[in-house]
Amino acid sequence: MEKQMVVGKYCYNNPIWSVILSSFLFCFIYFLLDFSTLTRNHNFTFPNFLDIHQKPKPLSSYTSQTTNIINVPGNQTSTPILTRNETKNDHHDHESVHLHPAQSLNVTDNNMTQNGTTATTNHFDSCSGRYIYIQDLPRQFNEDLLNNCRIIEKSRDMCPFLSNEGFGTKLEDNDSKRVFTEKDWFLTSQFSLEVIFHNRMKKYKCLTNDSSMASGIFVPYYSGLDAAQYLLYNVSVRDASAQKLVDFLAKRPEWKTMWGRDHFMIGGRVAWDYRRQTDNEKDWGSKLMFLPESKNMTLLSIESSLWNNDIGIPYPTYFHPSKESVVFDWQERMRKRERRYLFSFAGAPRPGAEYSIRSELINQCKSSTEHCKFMACDGSNNHCENPEKVMGLFQNSIFCLQPSGDSFTRRSTFDSILAGCIPVFFDPASAYTQYLWHLPTNFSKYSVFISKHDIKEKRVSISERLLGVPTDEIFEMQEEVTRMIPKIIYGNWTSGFERKLEDAFDIAVNGMLERVEKVRKKIKDGEDPSEGFGEVNNGKFDLLWKSLQ
Repeated sequence: MEKQMVVGKYCYNNPIWSVILSSFLFCFIYFLLDFSTLTRNHNFTFPNFLDIHQKPKPLSSYTSQTTNIINVPGNQTSTPILTRNETKNDHHDHESVHLHPAQSLNVTDNNMTQNGTTATTNHFDSCSGRYIYIQDLPRQFNEDLLNNCRIIEKSRDMCPFLSNEGFGTKLEDNDSKRVFTEKDWFLTSQFSLEVIFHNRMKKYKCLTNDSSMASGIFVPYYSGLDAAQYLLYNVSVRDASAQKLVDFLAKRPEWKTMWGRDHFMIGGRVAWDYRRQTDNEKDWGSKLMFLPESKNMTLLSIESSLWNNDIGIPYPTYFHPSKESVVFDWQERMRKRERRYLFSFAGAPRPGAEYSIRSELINQCKSSTEHCKFMACDGSNNHCENPEKVMGLFQNSIFCLQPSGDSFTRRSTFDSILAGCIPVFFDPASAYTQYLWHLPTNFSKYSVFISKHDIKEKRVSISERLLGVPTDEIFEMQEEVTRMIPKIIYGNWTSGFERKLEDAFDIAVNGMLERVEKVRKKIKDGEDPSEGFGEVNNGKFDLLWKSLQ
């Protein structure tokens, strides 16, 4: 007789156990069918245990040596008169900084691509690819400079200009109906952009205190305010803070992700003030942007240089609106403004500078009083220190002359655009090759160009040139200038209101994030991210100018 198969002490062919096993299997299958229906009806989800990334922590848990960070929710003319009636990380040991090959860079897939949903959810994240981490700097690099605002410059007290989050004291126009609106105008210094940008960044809706989630690292170093203290000191003093800064950054864990190529900071002075190439005491500025670490960072400054990691962004103006409606009202006001002068010039001559054409412009303006208004900006009677007079002049002018000054660019360019005045440039480096993120690439839509060489050689009369512009073209340029106003101002937006307008801050942040993403793509493609990143480009302005023509 064949021996029965035995499992343990139970027989496999025992009919009682067959019934029990069949009943168990039937109940288990029924349970699974019932549970699948339950989850379908109630949108149950299971955690993704393969996902090791975390969403950024609430910013209420973030503490900083310099400031408290607040996360704002995402929902947030003679000449005929022309009239328009229309938590802190531990420090790592310092490592020598060189241009690292792509394969040595620690760039995760999470940092590489954040174009869809985040790694922790299947729901759309409006901040995906837009998170920014504010580097926590010691106070000496920002807050202490504000506390010492009275001694930053020897010639004047900077405290009034740096109050109100860098906007300066509020302006009270004696005749606000003539020049300003009733509010949102401030006595803003052209050198206060670092403070303004930092305070705007604190309110940026996509901040994170998890640097591994960040697409960009913002370094809130007040480089211009720091440099202003020591511009006339010896080079070792001028370079001390810059060296301390990069030493600090290079020890941070965030640095090693891309060796600084995702780091950016603001230059409240022209980029040339940070690019002293020698240790000659007579040479100007600091060598902040020539330090090995800085070559991997990006400087957003009021005027760029020939190096590819210098990007020009607008000077601050006097207007910092709190609501979009204020901007719309101002734009409409500028459209309807009656302008009694064909053109104007507010400035001072540069008698010691052979390259300057300012004296020629002043002479042409004074010899054409029927068409031009000149405002002197030198000596004891410097009207250019008075915002009401400057903006009043520009609002009464159809064209505003914008020659180079001590450097290529002028704050006056943005004041004139704000006033609805068409800028007249004499050098492409004054605007066209500088502010590529903010100004239209088709420069003829919003400005007039007259070669400085033609002025120098007396081959052109400015009044004749401008009188020759057809009226319909003037109206079109005025409209384009008026449309540009939101893009060249730094708003003081009221928290909690949803905003559609992009201002100069928004455009700068978008441009920086795109720049970092391009570097990440190069790394992902196995290319050298250092190539073309921070190199000098002697033809930068010339090549850009030719491409714009």
